[in-house]
Amino acid sequence: MKSEIQSKMSRRSFLGLGALVAAGSAASMAGCAPKSREGGLAVGGGQSAATAVAADWLGAEPEITDIARTEDTGFLIIGAGTAGLAAAASAADLGLDFILCEKSGTVQETREYWGAVDTKYQKQMGVEIDKPKLLNEITRYASGKCNQEVIKVWLEESAEAMDWIDPLMAATEKPCIVDAHTDHATGGTDYYVPVLQHIWLTPYTPPMRNDVFAAHIEEAGSPTRFNYEMVRLVHDENGVTGAIFNTDEGYVQINAQNTLLATGGYAANPAMMTALSPQTLTVCTSSSFAPNCTGDGIRAGIWAGGVKDPEAASMIFDRGSVAPGVSCGYVGEGDGRMLPGTIFQENIGSQPFMKVNRHGKRFVNESMPYDFMCNAAGQQPGGVWCQIFDANAPEDILRFDTIGCSAFAKQMMAAGMPIDEFCAASLEQGIMVKADTLEELADAMGFTGDDKTAFLEQVDRYNAQFDAQLDDDFGKEAYRLSAIRQAPFYGCWFGGTLLTTIDGLRINKHCQVLDASDEPIPGLYAAGDVSGSFFSGNYPEYIVGVACGRSTTQGRHVARFLAGEIA
Repeated sequence: MKSEIQSKMSRRSFLGLGALVAAGSAASMAGCAPKSREGGLAVGGGQSAATAVAADWLGAEPEITDIARTEDTGFLIIGAGTAGLAAAASAADLGLDFILCEKSGTVQETREYWGAVDTKYQKQMGVEIDKPKLLNEITRYASGKCNQEVIKVWLEESAEAMDWIDPLMAATEKPCIVDAHTDHATGGTDYYVPVLQHIWLTPYTPPMRNDVFAAHIEEAGSPTRFNYEMVRLVHDENGVTGAIFNTDEGYVQINAQNTLLATGGYAANPAMMTALSPQTLTVCTSSSFAPNCTGDGIRAGIWAGGVKDPEAASMIFDRGSVAPGVSCGYVGEGDGRMLPGTIFQENIGSQPFMKVNRHGKRFVNESMPYDFMCNAAGQQPGGVWCQIFDANAPEDILRFDTIGCSAFAKQMMAAGMPIDEFCAASLEQGIMVKADTLEELADAMGFTGDDKTAFLEQVDRYNAQFDAQLDDDFGKEAYRLSAIRQAPFYGCWFGGTLLTTIDGLRINKHCQVLDASDEPIPGLYAAGDVSGSFFSGNYPEYIVGVACGRSTTQGRHVARFLAGEIA
């Protein structure tokens, strides 16, 4: 018997993962950089004046005079994604006067992999998390360019968030499991890899977590206002007092005592990506970002006096399958620039099979975090690599025993899914090639002349390393070596897939946006990917599920803070 929420959700139109394949970008606003509340450059926080002046992605804050309607609320939430919906659903439970606005026509896509610390499920399994060690492991990933007080909010409050979320998910008949990995080392080097990831089964079957939140908010009498596109925040020297939205009825100004930006990152804005995260573009061929993550909240927050993280951080997966000869980086011009890949993620790319560059040679230990693999390939021609495996791939994948969402391959192989079905998207498009001989595969992958000879010799060497159970080139673990002898043989070129950006407006532990003097801007908060102070330079893949976990926990934290539940 379906629950009331589940029945309601089945009548809605869901934003599927496939919709992200053609994720578009929005135009940046032209103009010069405004000043912060203290008079310094608003993009400060460590960026040079030269960088700030060149930041034409920021544009001038628009002046809006023709307001069609004005209304008031205690708590304005901008963005119906992971952080915003958690904030709104919490606000509904806590009895706060709030309005939730979303610029698109639906709630944002959800990934059900959710990282949390010291939950009831972990305790039932006897899992113990070393919080100080985890805090310092995340800090190490960020090279210290983070705020540990911000990170501690997730460490200390994610278990409470789980206790709040889980009954809502259970009402839709979606049980929670903990993704507990085995005793295998995870690969590469000695990382701290705690058991963090929780999944509400089945992860890609509606209703998703954000849909459940949306239904919960609607039942509380405060449904999301869709097609409300924020144009700017309302602010003066005393802080932020609301926002102006472009709607079907014209410009609507919502005055608020407190405003939360939960608008996501800027992955879908080519001007911002080119200016702020050019290194990401050199290692990515495909995109799986939400098309409305165009940096609106970051720009509005800077216009209101906030500063952003000076160093970019992107979530990049090693799954951007492309045809031979395709390189990383944008194709097209202006605001129409896009990454060239047409398949948003080919999961098998994250498996530690042999990978070679365009000269047919291995160049790295393939057993490493997703973005490490992409960054290593960024040192090679075109920023891409060719992954090779044979008919024994299902058995190899089970032995590799990866963690996180790459373990989806392991789960499907354990269920008996044929490898051709698992890789159907790339095979059907002819991007992944299946061949009866290695010679044929080399030709299909574009290897010619000396490069083809090097490729065939590399396969022989890799087979010898498998036989010896010793990678004496790059030190990959023996259990993650595999033979390439049994036809049919498979090959596919890959680059990175850009999921989201995770550098944003600097915040304190209560998610209050900070100005150039590290003082909170009255009335302004940021949570999730629009906020910063947590990651720097990379996404810590082995801290599995931390992105969704921190976004949800931060959104809930703001609502609880405003309700006086926490100090």
